[in-house]
Amino acid sequence: MTATPKAKQQATPCGFLNVLKPPGMSSHDIVGLVRRLFQVKKVGHAGTLDPGAAGVLPVAVGRATRLIEYLEHADKSYRAELTFGVATDSGDTSGNVLERCDTFDMPSRDVVEETLARFRGAITQVPPAHSAIKIGGRRAYELVREGKAVDIPARHVTIHALTLAGYDAARHRLLLDVDCSSGTYIRTLCFDIGRAVGLPAVMSFLVRTRVGAFQLKDALTLEELAAAGTDALLAPETMLAALPRYDLPPARATSFVNGLSTHDFHIAQLPKEVAIVRVYGDGVFLGIGRINHAGATVTPEKVVADQQRTSNK
Repeated sequence: MTATPKAKQQATPCGFLNVLKPPGMSSHDIVGLVRRLFQVKKVGHAGTLDPGAAGVLPVAVGRATRLIEYLEHADKSYRAELTFGVATDSGDTSGNVLERCDTFDMPSRDVVEETLARFRGAITQVPPAHSAIKIGGRRAYELVREGKAVDIPARHVTIHALTLAGYDAARHRLLLDVDCSSGTYIRTLCFDIGRAVGLPAVMSFLVRTRVGAFQLKDALTLEELAAAGTDALLAPETMLAALPRYDLPPARATSFVNGLSTHDFHIAQLPKEVAIVRVYGDGVFLGIGRINHAGATVTPEKVVADQQRTSNK
């Protein structure tokens, strides 16, 4: 695992964990395990993984849970297995079969490549009914389980890269590498690719290889996590490196932690498109601030640093 500054300055554990979720466990199961392991109530995850899927699951501990929303919108990467010949109501192999085709010709590699090209860039998806999307305040999958019909609106997502990593004509399977925006459903992508070539298709396996700065190569198995304990915690700011850094003027750290805005003429040097920043005071990460270019101010949006700690500096 690559060396990263640890978030151990506070008495209560605070930081992120890069967890390798195994198949068969839900994202909520992982949160419960971390709560027991670290004896901390405040634990949350960014970007739900289906129970049957494996891969990167960012988990926030302590005050770092305030930063989860900034990870939920991060781009993600996956390796997915698509199987032709069957379609289900969930889009993966756990659902009820809607269509089956036992005898068919596997589309050629050239046809597959031409089809994948149509799904790169900005596309529209209709997420599966078996999803965590809320409809009228209820999860869609809860309504489906109760036998209720759900109407999920289409959404716009972006497929940054879509590569054919494997072609198995004998087993009617494709291996796909996908880089995509937040909100993309790989189950739906597999179904839509099948429909584009005139065949039912299902996502037969999924591994998430990246969430923002969280990489599969650095993810810890549950056994490694238990052995490492708090040494596995990553400093919150290292996982938000995509946000610009902003250093407060001297002696303004306590004011920021107390929720007060700061006027700083140096804000004019920031690009106009910058709206939120990682805020530091005296070299210490304090949280997330929102920039007001017109007023040349930075206002606390999410404070992570401990008030007593900044007051004693």
